Amino acid sequence: MSIKEWPEDERPREKLLHQGAEALSDAELLAIFLRTGVSGLSAVDLSRQLLGQFGSLRALLGADQRTFCAAYGLGPAKYVQLQAVLEMGKRHLAEQLQRGDALTSPHLTRCYLQAQLRDRPREVFALLLLDNQHRVIQFVELFFGTIDSATVWPREIVQIALKHNAAAVILAHNHPSGVAEPSRADRQITDRITAALALIDIRVLDHMVIGDGITVSFAERGWL
Repeated sequence: MSIKEWPEDERPREKLLHQGAEALSDAELLAIFLRTGVSGLSAVDLSRQLLGQFGSLRALLGADQRTFCAAYGLGPAKYVQLQAVLEMGKRHLAEQLQRGDALTSPHLTRCYLQAQLRDRPREVFALLLLDNQHRVIQFVELFFGTIDSATVWPREIVQIALKHNAAAVILAHNHPSGVAEPSRADRQITDRITAALALIDIRVLDHMVIGDGITVSFAERGWL
């Protein structure tokens, strides 16, 4: 039986319109993205099969092009569409953050940084540059390391902050291991950056360490 023959309140599109996107399962959301199934499988059945194959919706969304396109029912066109959707999501978060105060939107700040850094295969150290009203000026990725570490130079951070006339910054980096607990080295480099920026009256408001679905805030722990 095709989805068109299902009761209206069970069809993913109609369900979304009537109940909202949050009411749909992962398979139903993916089915709307896929639009059609394949021979012998409805879009929902195909979605369930793909989720079983990849293990989770996040794993499917984060798959590289070769792995994604090799899956039954997918291909380059779907991969391009998916990357466009993911990028639109990131830009939507960025626009929301730019319109508000980063300090009064800690959840939005976390979501934005997680979207940018969580699934990176190697460590990335980045800055959120803020104006004197704590609105976001720009997100800048500065240092890239191996899966274990990144080389961070406070002098370059000072140069970037001055270039963009920032009044404050939020530091951020990911732990590809998925464990967000800051290391001793993380705390030491934060102290060095804070001291360097203090010399030119730029505040470090926070340092967020991005793990697998968990973000640790230095400010919340009283380390800044």
